[in-house]
Amino acid sequence: MFLTLALLRKGIPGKQWIGKYRRPRHITWQMKRNTLKHLEREAENEYWISRPYMSADQEFGHARERRAQAWLDIKESKFSKFPEHKYITDHLSHLNTTKKWSS
Repeated sequence: MFLTLALLRKGIPGKQWIGKYRRPRHITWQMKRNTLKHLEREAENEYWISRPYMSADQEFGHARERRAQAWLDIKESKFSKFPEHKYITDHLSHLNTTKKWSS
């Protein structure tokens, strides 16, 4: 079909690598090698994922103290950045030059 299109129309219509009538890519040995490496890597990952490092009993609550300490550290850092309290008397004390109304 591509030979007919190439001979009669002098080329493939549109872009040659995308679309309904695209030119198929040839599979090279590098493509096969890369696909095989990818599949082997995936199989090895599945192998290691299928064998847990800790049992379910060991895993339950193993990081409770560490996570609690991390949360306390985060909370303390947020409070340390918090500015000190400011009162209205501090802001308006410059207006208190004379106390004519106070009796």
